Amino acid sequence: MTPAGASGAELGRRLREGDLSAAPAALNLVESKIRTDEVHALLREVSPAAIGSEPRGHLVGLTGPPGAGKSSLLSALVRAWRDDGRSVAVLAVDPSSKRSGGSLLGDRARIEFDPADDRVLIRSTAAGGRLGGLAPATRAAGHALSAAFDVVVIETVGVGQSETEVAEVADTVAVVVQPGSGDALQFIKSGIMEVPDVLVVTKADLGDIALRARRDLSASLRSLGEREKRVVAVSSIPPVSGIDDLVAALDAHRASLDLPARRTDARRTSALADYVVEHGERGLRALGGRRAALRYLAELDPGLDVATLVDRLEEKALTR
Repeated sequence: MTPAGASGAELGRRLREGDLSAAPAALNLVESKIRTDEVHALLREVSPAAIGSEPRGHLVGLTGPPGAGKSSLLSALVRAWRDDGRSVAVLAVDPSSKRSGGSLLGDRARIEFDPADDRVLIRSTAAGGRLGGLAPATRAAGHALSAAFDVVVIETVGVGQSETEVAEVADTVAVVVQPGSGDALQFIKSGIMEVPDVLVVTKADLGDIALRARRDLSASLRSLGEREKRVVAVSSIPPVSGIDDLVAALDAHRASLDLPARRTDARRTSALADYVVEHGERGLRALGGRRAALRYLAELDPGLDVATLVDRLEEKALTR
């Protein structure tokens, strides 16, 4: 049982049935490091095998460098989604304190929302000492909340491994770029143009400098043959502009997906990442390496949850 009295299985069932009030207790559970069996029970209840289909929520990864305007953008996006009648959960991945291990809670404080709105959940979650990356608890939380909320956003600071790790979890990845800071040029040079599904140029109210950043990114995508990817310029300060276009671009990408295939890949990749966090490179070698582990995972039922997939990897390592 969890400290609040509800078991992981019960919380999972409530999320599966659309009970948003179960979300805070579910998040407390997945962030606990001592209740592994209960977390596994929760994840099994929100798996495709239990639901009969993929969880309905749109998992959106939002990443970009500090100061790019992600929090202001998220505030505007939350308002737009709520105006459209959608429930929204935001997991803001904060840097972890090296002393306490806890998150610094800065992102949550900067995102504007109505605290009385019970169809919005904003939660800061610790990066777990992984600069720019995702802790296993964040991955689990995203999978769990997508069973209940219409939109689940995982927001990270765009440093370290955040871009690639968010891409491994999310249905749609939006990378935020600030004009005039060199971000656009550095992003083009960084060689990760394949990561974002949507590029967002913030501070469109700056005028020509924002338009130039948008043109540069669009030209770079065309040169790489990535013509289906969108570059959207937005302004999050009144008069707000471009937010509806961004929502439409995110929705269009989701509609274009083979969602079961994308989600299956995400669960398998998350399971391998969680396994490596737990067992390290030695554990990975016991599986024959990353490619061998992924080949093994590809042989398993696509509807299995992440926790069960980790169990299967552990069993495989013992019998190999």
